[in-house]
Amino acid sequence: MDNFLKQWGEAAYTTTGFFWMALWAFILGYIISSMIQIFVTEKRMQKTMGKDESKSVLLGAFFGFISSSCSFAALASAKSLFKKGASFVSSIAFLLASTNLVIELGIIISIFLGWQFVVGEYVGGILLILICWILIRLINPKKLIEQAKKNLEKEDDDDEMDASKNWKKQIQQEDSWARVAKKYKMEWQMVWKDVTVGFTIAGIVAAFVPDSFFQTLFINSGQGNTDFTFFEILEHIVVGPVAAFLTFIGSMGNIPLAALLFGKGVSFAGVMAFIFSDLVVFPVLRINAKYYGWKMSFFILFLLFTALIGTSLALHYSFDLLSMLPDPSQVKIQDKEHFKIDYTFYLNMAFLAISGYLVYLGFFKKKDVEHSMSEMAPKSPLLETILKYAAFICYVWLAGGLIVNFFIQ
Repeated sequence: MDNFLKQWGEAAYTTTGFFWMALWAFILGYIISSMIQIFVTEKRMQKTMGKDESKSVLLGAFFGFISSSCSFAALASAKSLFKKGASFVSSIAFLLASTNLVIELGIIISIFLGWQFVVGEYVGGILLILICWILIRLINPKKLIEQAKKNLEKEDDDDEMDASKNWKKQIQQEDSWARVAKKYKMEWQMVWKDVTVGFTIAGIVAAFVPDSFFQTLFINSGQGNTDFTFFEILEHIVVGPVAAFLTFIGSMGNIPLAALLFGKGVSFAGVMAFIFSDLVVFPVLRINAKYYGWKMSFFILFLLFTALIGTSLALHYSFDLLSMLPDPSQVKIQDKEHFKIDYTFYLNMAFLAISGYLVYLGFFKKKDVEHSMSEMAPKSPLLETILKYAAFICYVWLAGGLIVNFFIQ
């Protein structure tokens, strides 16, 4: 019993430490994302992308880079762009970029995993797009694309915000910043459950799950081993997405767990595959089926999973060739002293103050300013309810664990 209480306290302390480490990065990332989404509308994106495939793919990737990191928002935006005339490949480029190249994800990865993984994330995101582009050109699924467009034609057109206003004028208006504040709140509403559950699972795994479990799941991992055969790396790459599939948590919530996997000895390729896997989980498969039909949904799954395998292998061996593979011993997030007066403390205080001002501006001083909600992909009410109650259970678990940890120490 004493051992369980000790582990419970450690798990809660580790999870809370993860939140504290990442808080300023979340706030910064979502403020930047909110600003871009207010000042750069979807209509502007579509007008700028045009019809040329090469240009539209590059711009699709760029607009994905500056968009929200929420998978459900990305799915809805990619569908909307495709419906309004963007090519299928540019819509896929937008989807991949908006879940792998976004600013806030890079910041979180740098905190938990280090610069090599940040480079891997951004270079890998580009490789994912290129591989999907090549596969689409080789396979040329014209019938699937035509059928997907027919499915989308059945939907009602959605109204958009006025995109005619110059962003330079908008950025000088207090009302525009009030809309940024409302969008900022929506960003948190989209991810709070995933982040809560993901970070809590990471803390529980760190405290309760023995290294032997990971050594069984990921062949030849652990015990300081960094020399893997091709088939061992391939197994890590395949198992990584399976683990992500089972958690149903978005990429932002999965980063602490990715750091734990790497610290336990999982290969660089396996961890990158785990991070890239937020678009190959069942909820995404179901949403794409609702948008485009099941055949196209499975085709997108095939594209993404194939690109994921190719990208993870390419990253691992290119980093190995350049002697850039990170050392698992450098990732020690479990035993860190999280709460101390350092740069993290000052950054958290500063960004909490900025966050507080946005709340005041958007919900008190300018509370009457209207802001139309961005379209979101349809979520499963059952899964959302389960996730919501799981998040509340996590808060109870964390509160109890912190109390236990306080009295045990």
